[in-house]
Amino acid sequence: MTIIARTNIWLAAGCALALALAQFAAPVAQATDYNVGPIQITAPWARATPKGASTGAAYMTITNTGKTPDKVSCLSSDASAECQIHTMVMNNGVMQMRPVEGGLEIKPGETVTLKPGGLHVMLVNLKHPLEQGTTVKATLKFDTAGSVDVDYPVAAIGAAAPGVPAGGGTMQLQGGGGGGGMQMNKP
Repeated sequence: MTIIARTNIWLAAGCALALALAQFAAPVAQATDYNVGPIQITAPWARATPKGASTGAAYMTITNTGKTPDKVSCLSSDASAECQIHTMVMNNGVMQMRPVEGGLEIKPGETVTLKPGGLHVMLVNLKHPLEQGTTVKATLKFDTAGSVDVDYPVAAIGAAAPGVPAGGGTMQLQGGGGGGGMQMNKP
């Protein structure tokens, strides 16, 4: 066999392997940015949920380019019976999530990032699992700027935030003898 023939065989095998692996990688829809008045919403995304999950989460970055503060709340979602803006804090080794009462304030010139392990849109009583490669829609209401429908492309379960290296931007829970856990508190 000649060197050219061997090279062609290896090239063909490599292409076939790449094609086979590409079939297993579900495409993630590209996020769209949104503007409503002086409010800019960038990089919206959500994480896939396992079958049977009752809640899901969505994330984004919100910037207020205006001269007055505004507050945002989640009015509705096509994937859940209810949606809320939540905060997450650790309290004595227990992760606690609570709705942000009265809406999340975005001050003039401020950028707030909703991300895993912090502020997020909580999708409560899911109608169906959030599946990688699909999109979830939620309607956000700003007290001053108005309302906007936002599409959140759904990434894989445990996916890092867009632009964060793999293994970053994920929520870590402590288990074992330390007594750590997660708790969701209702108002």
